Amino acid sequence: MTPSVPHQSPSPDDAGKPTETHRHMVRRRWLTAIIIVLLIGIPAGYLLISAEQSRDSGRDKAKIASATGLIEGFPSRMTRRIYDVPVPNAGQEVAYYETNNWKSSRLYVQFRTVPPDLDWFLNDLGINRAALKKGKITISARDAEVAGWNLDPARTWSGTTVDQKDPQPTVDITVEDTDPARPFVYVVSTATP
Repeated sequence: MTPSVPHQSPSPDDAGKPTETHRHMVRRRWLTAIIIVLLIGIPAGYLLISAEQSRDSGRDKAKIASATGLIEGFPSRMTRRIYDVPVPNAGQEVAYYETNNWKSSRLYVQFRTVPPDLDWFLNDLGINRAALKKGKITISARDAEVAGWNLDPARTWSGTTVDQKDPQPTVDITVEDTDPARPFVYVVSTATP
């Protein structure tokens, strides 16, 4: 006589359910694998991208901090806002340099533009072309030397200074308009704490 082994009775949840087919089992395993990949892969990918952006940002900040002269390109939007220097988006030959010390902070910016964008730039500072005095160079020789600018008096110049209430910066603007269709703008914005 063979001993009988008791069988576990089926769960009430399994009652009436068909047994799992091989096809269904494969589909379930694929779905589980996809979910696991998404739960692990997406955050891991995000961390890698974030780390790379952070590393690039650090390199950019180090480059700016170690600069000893003009850096080609646009200053950051925040920097433009702090120093009140609205560089036109269509500006060409854009370069900038920022200095800071305990007495004052300066942003040196240069760009070539067209007359309508020059008007926009001046209007954004609350002035117009009538404020530019012919033959006037408002940027000091010291500031021109710091930025590496050659403000040759033989060229055609006009300039003005926008004095604003503290804590707003003082903005010196000098425009080289030897070619009136493509004026070159030099700006030194000085903020004092």
